[in-house]
Amino acid sequence: MRYIPHTDEDIREMLQAVGVESVDDLFSEVPSALRLDRPLDLPQPLAEGPLLKELERLAAGNATASSHLSFLGGGAYNHFIPAVVDHLISRSEFYTAYTPYQPEISQGTLQAIFEYQSLICQLTGLDAANASMYDGASACAEAVMMAARATRRRKVLISRALHPEYRQTVASYCRYLRMDLVEVAFGGDGATDPDDLARLIDDETAAVVAGYPNYFGVIEDLAALASVAHGEGALLVAAVAEPIALGLLKSPGELGADIVAGEGQSFGIPLAYGGPYLGFFAARQKAVRSMPGRLVGETVDRDDRRGFVLTLATREQHIRREKATSNICSNEGLCALMAAIYLCLMGKAGIREVAEQNLAKAEYAKGRIAALEGFSLPFAGPTFNEFVVEAAEGAAAVLSRLEERKILGGLALDRHFEEMPKQFLVCVTEQNSREEIDALAEALAGGKR
Repeated sequence: MRYIPHTDEDIREMLQAVGVESVDDLFSEVPSALRLDRPLDLPQPLAEGPLLKELERLAAGNATASSHLSFLGGGAYNHFIPAVVDHLISRSEFYTAYTPYQPEISQGTLQAIFEYQSLICQLTGLDAANASMYDGASACAEAVMMAARATRRRKVLISRALHPEYRQTVASYCRYLRMDLVEVAFGGDGATDPDDLARLIDDETAAVVAGYPNYFGVIEDLAALASVAHGEGALLVAAVAEPIALGLLKSPGELGADIVAGEGQSFGIPLAYGGPYLGFFAARQKAVRSMPGRLVGETVDRDDRRGFVLTLATREQHIRREKATSNICSNEGLCALMAAIYLCLMGKAGIREVAEQNLAKAEYAKGRIAALEGFSLPFAGPTFNEFVVEAAEGAAAVLSRLEERKILGGLALDRHFEEMPKQFLVCVTEQNSREEIDALAEALAGGKR
């Protein structure tokens, strides 16, 4: 049985209605060399039972945080998720909810988004947060474009220590916008080089963009970066790929960041092979009308009862679309709800405790690894739960050896930094026990797990 309900007669009538003779005619604009002229190379169909068994067999070949000891990070983090998060988002009024255009029937959804925005403002130290975006990388790109609109400038300085995929996404967004994207080197401490920043910045610079922490896990000196940026009339954009760090660090807004964009996956959202994730975005009140996406606001009805509405939505689906600030036309509503539930469950004390565990365990791992022969920590800057390790025998060989022992030891950095074939990024979260960290160190030293 095919899962396509249209009969041959249905297809004939639809083709006649649109004025073509065959389904192939609908793809005439695609060059023939790019079209597949044979059936897909798939095995014969299976009944549901055997099919599920085959899918389970294939899935068993994946290396995951549950099948291996995992020390992977780099923008996706293995944090504990309380069971109540999944329980609450599984309520049908949440997982079937559409865009809350009609406030009279969408108060629950609107209030959830409003609470999410309030939580993001508390974390980032800024005045206003939007109703969420697709992921951290696209949120960072939107922040760059917002800075260009706000300053009416086209030059953007991006730290080379910013997450490489964030840098790539910014470049993709800005490719045809006559933006001048300039990379700022990182220094021996793994942080943005202040001398290179001072050399490159000028009165044509719209923004300075840096990670907090950066891709190497190093905690950038945002206050110093903000001082340099503001001295030339530019904005500081802080990109936060690991927001659990904000449970311990001073907020970016407190340190002078004008826009904060980040990835909310750490807040109760599973790894899930890379998505769906959650982009959060916050800025100062004076720039709120230039923010991408939309905002939910609190108001009162004619009977003076508290209520919630879509307050600002300057996006391309609405009128005056040529003046839209973004083509983002949805928010990751269910993911934002997951983040809000997680943050409310944990509270300020809980988030701080998780952050403290991440920091303490990562520091223990750093000490164990640095003491091993043939391994060193090349960057001296302070870190949170990630750090770079240099291996004399090369990163690829080490990580391959670890995987044979069912340990995902980290991310090889030469994927994005060709000059770093011996370095790899290690992440330690509250999910990693002391025994697991010891097992990693023993395996690195050549012993058995």
